[in-house]
Amino acid sequence: MPSRDPPLSPSFFNSLIASRVRAGRGADAFSLLARMLAAGVAPTAFTFAPILSSPSVGTRRAAQLHPHILKSGLLHSDPYSGTALLGFFARDGRFGEALRVFGEMPARNAVTWNCLISLFVQYGYVKDAVFWFRGLVSSGDGLSEGSIVAVLPAFGSPEQVHGFAMKIAMDSFSAVANSLLNSYCTCCAVCAAEKLFNWLMFTDVVSWNTMITAFARSNLPGRTFELFLMMQGQGVLPDETTFSSVLNACTNINGHEHGKYVHAKSIKHNLNTRVFVNTSLVDFYTKCVGSKDARKVLEEISDKSASCWNALISGRSDGDVPTLFVILRDMLRSGISPNEFTFSSLLKDPSLLDLWQIHSLVARLGYGSNDYVSSAIISSYVSHGFISDALAYGATLDPESCTVSMNVLAGAYNRAHMYQETKELLLHQQSSDNISCSIFITACARNGDYSEAFEYFRQMRILGHHFDNYVTVSLLSICIKVNSLILGRLVHGLIIKTSSGCSDTYVHNMLLDMYAKCGRIEDCVRAFEEMENRNIISWTTVISGLALNGFSRKALAWFKAMEEAGLKPDKVAILAVLSACRHGGLVQEGMKIFKCMEADYSTEAEMEHYICVVDMLCKCGHLKQAGSVIRGMPFRPSTIIWRTFLQGCNTYGILDTQVCS
Repeated sequence: MPSRDPPLSPSFFNSLIASRVRAGRGADAFSLLARMLAAGVAPTAFTFAPILSSPSVGTRRAAQLHPHILKSGLLHSDPYSGTALLGFFARDGRFGEALRVFGEMPARNAVTWNCLISLFVQYGYVKDAVFWFRGLVSSGDGLSEGSIVAVLPAFGSPEQVHGFAMKIAMDSFSAVANSLLNSYCTCCAVCAAEKLFNWLMFTDVVSWNTMITAFARSNLPGRTFELFLMMQGQGVLPDETTFSSVLNACTNINGHEHGKYVHAKSIKHNLNTRVFVNTSLVDFYTKCVGSKDARKVLEEISDKSASCWNALISGRSDGDVPTLFVILRDMLRSGISPNEFTFSSLLKDPSLLDLWQIHSLVARLGYGSNDYVSSAIISSYVSHGFISDALAYGATLDPESCTVSMNVLAGAYNRAHMYQETKELLLHQQSSDNISCSIFITACARNGDYSEAFEYFRQMRILGHHFDNYVTVSLLSICIKVNSLILGRLVHGLIIKTSSGCSDTYVHNMLLDMYAKCGRIEDCVRAFEEMENRNIISWTTVISGLALNGFSRKALAWFKAMEEAGLKPDKVAILAVLSACRHGGLVQEGMKIFKCMEADYSTEAEMEHYICVVDMLCKCGHLKQAGSVIRGMPFRPSTIIWRTFLQGCNTYGILDTQVCS
């Protein structure tokens, strides 16, 4: 009798489907499933999960599996298929359907809960993630180390999860311990992370790498090398991440010998050929040893990547380095095309001729539409004073895909005093961010569109954008121009409420100026006293405000207090106190400061100082002294000085021109 083919089993189809999914052939996997169902082979718990987890299958086809899972009864009998379906819906952003599937599953396990929690965290729904984690704890379905790992990012601080993990004796599990370490390091609590690390009984390469990377990025990079030596002493083999992080730390501390030791170790472990390691090596040698040595390291790399060349270009340190274009030429000859990082390094501070060549190469290689590259080109043209070239190039870009470039271009318009063009450019953008809003408000403030600036600021707040120091300064400048104390106080209150610019000295100086020019000198002084960091501009602003509001003697007292605080007055501060003496008729005090400018303050009197002193003397009738000051000027008196002197002569009825001869 002829032999009969054995019947096709579910495991046969399952293995074929899984292999097609792993190969990225989602359509073939779906076809095999259709063939399996057509042949009457009943699917199992392992049939649908691979297809549902594959991005190559497509959303529409994967959604068609839902009724098949229901029909087969797998949703109710086993958590594996239901978990895969739940994960598919959640990854597609359909959390309502995901929760509906979850509710229909009578059989759940910790994996099901973990899948739901991690997806909520991934999409930023941290409160929902915490809610469902608490549901898992009270459900009795059992916690796994994956549950702790899944919910950890939902908490702003890892202490709560750490305490819970200790309570249920899961803090020593490798995955949990490493996640806690990473969470502490992410929160910049490196000391707490090190305390936990030292407490752990078992550490692996992930634990060591977490600590090494954290210290490499901290203000204690020297600790990284110590950990690297301890790691080897405990027999833990370093990997690519270890060497890359330690080399970066050696670069930060300029550790020549340490870096060379790490280089030797990477060769011993045969890891110096890995991309991250050899890039870090080139960067280290370029910045700490010399570009010649860095070039030798690069030449020894058999499979050079763009990142290695970029490290050589961006990190050059000594004077005998070949020009950037020689390095770029060698990079092109090696068959490696420059990328956006290459061009960003080349465009940091190019000469005008270099800029033109780079711009030409960018266009030739098709990077002209890259947002970061085009924004760097615009910035370079602006820095060279070629505003028209920057504007002409920016006009060729697509505003929708080049948001960063549009912001830089708007800044160029602002610099060219083309405020209306700035506003039109930003208003036509499809999306706005904090930077574009800041530039728009600045343009309105400079163009005199004060109402529009505040209305746009209101809309900015409604959209949830955070305002920065530039916006604050622009709004305060408007308050000064329109002399609106009410608006100024509202802005001040918002600064305090949102903690925006609370520690910025420049913002505080603008607040001082606003209160002084709006006639609220007591609020100006109060704001000064509340400042944590004061500079000479802060003192000068208060002195000017006191003089402007008629408190000349107080202004003089503040000037002396500024000197006692250890600040040396500059020409602006001296002009402010001379102005106070002029307003208050304090001739003796003013002349004393004026005569001591060069000797005591190392500042030469300029035209503004002479105008102020001559005006002070003329107003108080000291015309002969004013004439003497004019005769002693080291430069030609201005028409303002002559006009001031003649007005003084006219006021006091002195017609004899001998007073100034």
